Amino acid sequence: MVHPSHTIRRPVVAGQFYTGDPVVLRQQIETFLAAGQRTEKERESAAPCGDAPTLLAMVPHAGYVYSGAVAGQTLGAARLAETVILLGPNHTGRGEAVAVWPGGEWLSPLGSVPVDSDFAACLVKSDPVFSLDTAAHLYEHSLEVILPFLQVARSDVKIVPIAIASPSPEVLARCGAALARCIQAHGAPVTMVVSTDMSHYVSHEEARRNDLLALAMIESLDPEGLYSTVREHGITMCGVLPMTAGLVACRLLGADRASITRYATSGEVSGDMDKVVGYAGALVHAPRAACAGA
Repeated sequence: MVHPSHTIRRPVVAGQFYTGDPVVLRQQIETFLAAGQRTEKERESAAPCGDAPTLLAMVPHAGYVYSGAVAGQTLGAARLAETVILLGPNHTGRGEAVAVWPGGEWLSPLGSVPVDSDFAACLVKSDPVFSLDTAAHLYEHSLEVILPFLQVARSDVKIVPIAIASPSPEVLARCGAALARCIQAHGAPVTMVVSTDMSHYVSHEEARRNDLLALAMIESLDPEGLYSTVREHGITMCGVLPMTAGLVACRLLGADRASITRYATSGEVSGDMDKVVGYAGALVHAPRAACAGA
């Protein structure tokens, strides 16, 4: 049972992963997002659906000094829907295996963001693999770090935070199917934003080599291929579980185009190329059929 007082989620890594100063934070994010802005011609070429919202964006969640540019370029190039499903890993081990924040609001130094409780309820009703749970989120940083980007990119955004810890391919497939059903039933566009870093604490060369294998599966919209590639090559992609579920949903929703926006490693900032973390951004575009019917 979720206690009502726990439906307000307060930031736990402000001042660590990103500045707690709202003025400086907004300025930083605006700069990051600007790198992803394109001319109308470039945007139309990348996403021929015109104004159709992005179906899925994958972004990293490290300290902004390392991953902010990749996250900003990706979300700056995206067209976010008003409702954003936030899918992330569970680093803490707390809470349920597939934990949906039930309602209320999430706070950041930039203010509050409402949680779409109706969408959260739809997921739980659609498949019992989802649980209404706050414990998995209270000390988890992966979604919190993305929240200020959403607030700046779309001021009226509503979120559905989900932390996924189950490694079961069957559970991930069920998650993706339920996500697709609730998105179809929502009656308005929805964007999924998946939070993940790529390889951890290997050399820059090894990270890039392995991460490109995983990114090829993402670009091919192949959730099973992503899951197996990460496992077979020992790629320490912390958000492979939510990304697998997100790709299942994209395929069921008819997506047929994805693109990698940027790849970088922490070594490019720190200068230490021996032990890096990889960061990648990706966009899954609305299906061409949806464009034709728009």
